[in-house]
Amino acid sequence: MLIKLEEAVRLINEGKILHIAADDSLLKQLPKGKWIGGTTPYFISEEGGLITKDRLYVNEIDYAEEVRVEVYGKYNIFQIVEECYDNGLTMLIMPYGSDVATKYAKEAPEVEELLMHPTVGWISGFDLSAEGTARVYDGTSGRSYTDRAVAMYIKLPEGKSAMINMINIFSDDKTDPVIRFYDNDLSVTKCTVNGQEVTFSDYIEKTGIDTKMPLVADYNGSYINTSIKEVADGTVSFYAPVFRNIEYRFAVCVDDYAARFREKINESGARNPVLSCNCILNYQYGNLNGQKIPPYTGPVTFGEVAYQLINQTLVYCEILG
Repeated sequence: MLIKLEEAVRLINEGKILHIAADDSLLKQLPKGKWIGGTTPYFISEEGGLITKDRLYVNEIDYAEEVRVEVYGKYNIFQIVEECYDNGLTMLIMPYGSDVATKYAKEAPEVEELLMHPTVGWISGFDLSAEGTARVYDGTSGRSYTDRAVAMYIKLPEGKSAMINMINIFSDDKTDPVIRFYDNDLSVTKCTVNGQEVTFSDYIEKTGIDTKMPLVADYNGSYINTSIKEVADGTVSFYAPVFRNIEYRFAVCVDDYAARFREKINESGARNPVLSCNCILNYQYGNLNGQKIPPYTGPVTFGEVAYQLINQTLVYCEILG
């Protein structure tokens, strides 16, 4: 729910357990309490997509038996798999462009223990039309960070469980060329296309590919996106890493994002997500400002966490049982 600063302060002072997303100008005014937060001025609300710096998006975590909050850097981020509750949910927020987010992006898919512990979250950001810095907040200490991850460990009552899922409006054409990369990386120069080595930036230019469409990889029927950040000076940079030994193709063009989301939402069957976030690239490329996609309301983010880092995706969590 989107609320004013005074209401957020009241909830914190009442001892509510909260996940909060807002512009930094609001987050830094909040008192200490049982909350974590990240910066963004972009949201999908009941009113539709919007930009606001005078309201905060708040999820009340009223299903928790108990919670703990911890802060991690790039050298110990994967302690999250050791310190979570056996029957729980980990909410993780990392700042855009930070070393800890890069470390997580590159290595999370190889940390098998992550799949045993539901982990959901997002990459915090800033107003793209102004100078800004992405931050995360540990509300228990009142401290904010530009280079750390904040995790809230939520212990669930017996008989309850967390389910994390995503809605991806992109798919591929199996007749398109197969693209492979040589390493796990956030930027590349060379790749192979149908087995032939090419300079990736040259391939994109010569084929006229729309870089608003992500690369997609088919993981046993589930598509994972990798979005292109920039093509410059012979190098292609990504918002999330590509991985070696994975087959990629460019996504089929989507003309109407909001309509495609509604179609996928109807297929998903989710009714009561306790947290959801949607990618800033979907917001921008799909012109989601003013568009409603219920019941998925929440922050618009600079990357989404559904165990690993993904992008150009809507991620949500439900509590079952």
